Amino acid sequence: MALVDIEVGLTEQERAIADTVHKFAEEVMRPAGVELDRLADPADIKRPDSVLWEVFKKHRELGLDDPLDSADSELGPVERARVRCIINEELGWGDSGLAISLGVAGMHKLFSQMSGRQELIERYCQPGSEEIGCWAITEPDHGSDTLACSEPHFADPAVKANCIARRDGDEYVIRGQKAAWVSNGTIATVAALFCTIDGDQGFKGGGVAVVPLDLPGVARGKPLDKLGQRALDQGEIFFDDVRIPVEHMVVGKELYGMVIEAVLTTANAFMGTTFVGVARAALEHAIAYAKERVQGGVPIIEHQSVKARLFKMFSQVEAARSLARRVVVYNTANPPGLVQYSIASKTFATNTAFEVASAALQIYGGNGLSREYPIEKLMRDARASMIEDGCNEILSLVGASKL
Repeated sequence: MALVDIEVGLTEQERAIADTVHKFAEEVMRPAGVELDRLADPADIKRPDSVLWEVFKKHRELGLDDPLDSADSELGPVERARVRCIINEELGWGDSGLAISLGVAGMHKLFSQMSGRQELIERYCQPGSEEIGCWAITEPDHGSDTLACSEPHFADPAVKANCIARRDGDEYVIRGQKAAWVSNGTIATVAALFCTIDGDQGFKGGGVAVVPLDLPGVARGKPLDKLGQRALDQGEIFFDDVRIPVEHMVVGKELYGMVIEAVLTTANAFMGTTFVGVARAALEHAIAYAKERVQGGVPIIEHQSVKARLFKMFSQVEAARSLARRVVVYNTANPPGLVQYSIASKTFATNTAFEVASAALQIYGGNGLSREYPIEKLMRDARASMIEDGCNEILSLVGASKL
């Protein structure tokens, strides 16, 4: 067997979960990801007969989040972290766009639980809920700068946001726009909305609100037509004097900077483990192809140059996997975790995924450029990861500020 999970001490339960998720990734996510990737019109992802809904349905049926999020889980923090790493890697191996869509779909639950407000918990955190969440932070004029809490501009009131909430009695009134890069933006039923409050303190004076997206004044744009991760629905959300109860603003100005750092710590660690799965998928495809493709009278894996390239790719994948898993386990066992390590995981794993996918395509040669083979899609998906959830260059500045 070319690739082995060398994690020490995996229990039978953990191995069973890995097998279950791998089967879901192979039998449900991969074919669905290919089908959604090839849609000529991205808007078709929302059609009632779209395979996307089947992916969500079967993912809910697996109940993967139940043993990890439940307060009475039998698993300890380290065990939960290890299982989460395994799940994320397998979902990324299946299809990274769908993995992100499924992950972001529960973001509103995190903030509902954090609020401690019973109405939000009862509405959004019940087992079997079919609500789909989104992370609404990116704006038309602001991308990674909204996450760069270490940089001077973050607290500069001269930097004006595109989406602002202002209090009006017992309500907040939200006006403005979130950009086309909102993950699950056009399919979500509820948003974890990161917006600026009043607009007098720059991004530092922000808040996080749980916003039902069926309220008057909410409108959506079209799903974005993208190079990669086309199975991940992304699109604009517009707010035209949308009113929410004060209780729905679960994070205020005083804690917003801290929450941004905490979200980066969690989200970047998720990206690290997910894109280890993408890198692993590219490596596995390259090894399989090298064993069957004959050039010079022998399978190309017998050529020294191909062997050397494959082993370099193998080493890169294992290095990324080791870093990504250590970060998740440490941060879970030592809350709130260390953001610089999560950023290192995200930037290293996504760069690795792209480099390994590109090297794999080179091993495929001309066939790698054809949509008949899977490797060109993996390379496109990996390329997107180096920009999303904060582009790697800006994230590196945030991480460096902690050194």
